[in-house]
Amino acid sequence: MTYGDYLKIPELLSLQRPLSEGREHDETLFIVIHQVYELWFKQQIHEAVFLQRMLEAGDDPTSLATLKRMLTILKTMVGQIDVLETMSPVSFLSFRSLLSNASGFQSCQFREFEFILGNRRAAAIERYPEGSAERASLVKRMGEITLWQSFLKRLQRDGHPVPEALVSQPLRALPESNEIVQKVLLDIYHNHPHTRMLCELMVDLDEGIQEWRYRHVKMVERTIGARMGTGGSPGAAYLRATLFTPLFEDLWSIRDRI
Repeated sequence: MTYGDYLKIPELLSLQRPLSEGREHDETLFIVIHQVYELWFKQQIHEAVFLQRMLEAGDDPTSLATLKRMLTILKTMVGQIDVLETMSPVSFLSFRSLLSNASGFQSCQFREFEFILGNRRAAAIERYPEGSAERASLVKRMGEITLWQSFLKRLQRDGHPVPEALVSQPLRALPESNEIVQKVLLDIYHNHPHTRMLCELMVDLDEGIQEWRYRHVKMVERTIGARMGTGGSPGAAYLRATLFTPLFEDLWSIRDRI
């Protein structure tokens, strides 16, 4: 077994195939960055599912360590935008037409990661053809409880009076704010410092996702301006609409009452 054998290096390096056949220098960078993003999405899904299991099992040390890893990966994902922004609008537009209908809007893995975090929209599933692997993945995630619900189960396990109705059925959209949960969280922040640490890392995760969205929007704006995205997606206009929407509303709503 060699390094190249274990990591499948020849196969990996064969996957960067610019359609411009080398005439446009920056197309290789564009492909590499987006392939790396898909690998990070795969890892974030892997970590998030593991985190749910650890939360529900009450394994706080592993839950905390997993959240910290996810946050570190998020920082790397944000940092990659700096690399992508070294490509000028002129460079991108030189090969953009070759993408045809391909668009980051179609990334199933990012949708799947969103679904696990709780940002679910049935309309997102409809964008993938019946019988496709992508559609099946999203339908599966829609039928499972979210990370937020696993977190609430962890609080239940610790004896906090979280209503069973909030965790018994998978959510199909972002949860509405809940006054009972907020009272539980306020008690935790004042009287349970160990669990408060877990809450703050959940806030860090939410904030990290919002930061990634913001940097992504600004990168798109500086590259294509107000143009439509490839594949007919709304481009920056759609991305702006996703900004500043928290995943874990109750953890933010209590800030002025702590």
